[in-house]
Amino acid sequence: MQSKKNNNALRNLSALVDFSSLINSSLELNFILNNILLTCFGKFHTTKGLIALMCEKGKLEIKLHKGLKKGELTDFPLIDLYNEDQEDMLKEYLSKHKYPLCQKIYSSNKVLGIIILGEKLNKVEYNDDDKNFLKTIQNIGATAIENSLTVEELKSVNRNLDSKVNQLSSLFDLGKEFSGVLDIETISKLLVFSILGQLFVSRFSVLIHDGEKFNILESKIKNEKYLDFINESDTELFRNVIEANEIQSNFPQLFEIGIRLIIPMQIKSETKGIILLGNRMNNLKYTKSDIEYASSLGSLAIISIENSRLFDEALEKQKMEKDLEIARKIQSNLLPDTVPVLKNFEIAAFNKSAKQVGGDYYDIVKLEDGRVTVAVADVSGKGVQAALLMANMQAFLQSICKQNIELVKASNLINDLVSENTVDGSFITFFWGQLDDENKEFTYVNAGHNPPLLIRNGEITKLKKGGMILGVMATVIPYLSETISLQKDDLIVLFTDGITEAMDNDFSEYSDERFEEFVSKVKLNSANEILDSITHDVFDFTKGADQSDDITCLVIKVN
Repeated sequence: MQSKKNNNALRNLSALVDFSSLINSSLELNFILNNILLTCFGKFHTTKGLIALMCEKGKLEIKLHKGLKKGELTDFPLIDLYNEDQEDMLKEYLSKHKYPLCQKIYSSNKVLGIIILGEKLNKVEYNDDDKNFLKTIQNIGATAIENSLTVEELKSVNRNLDSKVNQLSSLFDLGKEFSGVLDIETISKLLVFSILGQLFVSRFSVLIHDGEKFNILESKIKNEKYLDFINESDTELFRNVIEANEIQSNFPQLFEIGIRLIIPMQIKSETKGIILLGNRMNNLKYTKSDIEYASSLGSLAIISIENSRLFDEALEKQKMEKDLEIARKIQSNLLPDTVPVLKNFEIAAFNKSAKQVGGDYYDIVKLEDGRVTVAVADVSGKGVQAALLMANMQAFLQSICKQNIELVKASNLINDLVSENTVDGSFITFFWGQLDDENKEFTYVNAGHNPPLLIRNGEITKLKKGGMILGVMATVIPYLSETISLQKDDLIVLFTDGITEAMDNDFSEYSDERFEEFVSKVKLNSANEILDSITHDVFDFTKGADQSDDITCLVIKVN
């Protein structure tokens, strides 16, 4: 009897040695599990059984089965072996399908899974020897299973690492491509082809925000109503990556047209665009690595798109500045180069534009009969439009002066010409007059301009006689003129509102009162000295603050 037991023990030992040698000869999990189950079948003469292992989610998952019916597979409970409350579910399953033997597979530090065996063919129950033999098989197999799982995990890590390296290499190459392209259409094509090649999607849309709304840059989504929905939504909703579950719950309109991933394209945490992606053609879900790749790609693309936009703006600005510089030179040439020297009058003039080109104008024209026409004007608006209207004004004045027309009739004619050539409500405030050097007289017409100051014996008289602003409408009521007999040391100051409305850094105006008071203080100086004093006082008051209006001033001193 003892000899029989010894023989059985030797056979079991021999079988275990062979079993250990066999399953440790391979690291393939299916091979190991298959040999464990077949060894049990051969040893215990059963025809059905399964091996379930713990998956990444912490639940049991059947990895190999033999002889099971469909119901036995579908009924298998997804339980956590570490949760004792769920073991009743396993016991219920074993009882229902008549599995008499179930043992856990342990590694050195954790439970790997379970092995379940069906009834023996001879209906004999599993005894203690059977259970011990199974336990030994499990112990031997556990090491092989754990080694296989470790290798599989390493392979998975290596695959992910290889994928990440490929993606980083791709991003590095694409970064160089994007940085060398300043055409938005080319950038968008490069972005789309990179996404299609890496993520295998057929439905996508790339949207760019222009500061007010999203616009389609590239799209393979036929129904464009989604654009209206996105523009009606708060941009802040698209600050982070939005995956399928969140899209389904928060953006059902987008989910219905097949959008499964939303990637924001940001610069300094500000969403400048979004990438909408549908399902992948291989039906795989988007992984964390896929999302990181698409996000990085979007960041590269949006930076290049923004650079392209800024580059275009810089070119446009450069072109505009060049045009403005040409306009400034032309405008500068319209102003008189020299001031005529007269017997009884000193004349000094100053002009400074708030921008490269301005709307202020002055002129000094010596007539054939010896008289001198002086004029100052302020065109509404600033920039090129004002400069063009100013150029027209200069041409009108130069032409009329040569025709020796009476000042009032000339004023009527200038208003009619300006009215015919102004658009969008433009107008000109205008003052002009003629100095008679022989008789010391000054005849003037004021067309809605800041009244020039006549300072005589400490008293200020404002020259207001005239009529309406130029360019509002054709002349209906003729302009009026006034002739003043001038005396020695009389002072006439013509100016635009750029002086009286000049502001300091606290937005306080220089004011008419300060201007009149200051001119009264310096009235005894020469024309050039008075003009220099005025400009210095204005600039000292503003202390370098940016000005919104041009500054023009003419000083006439009677000798």
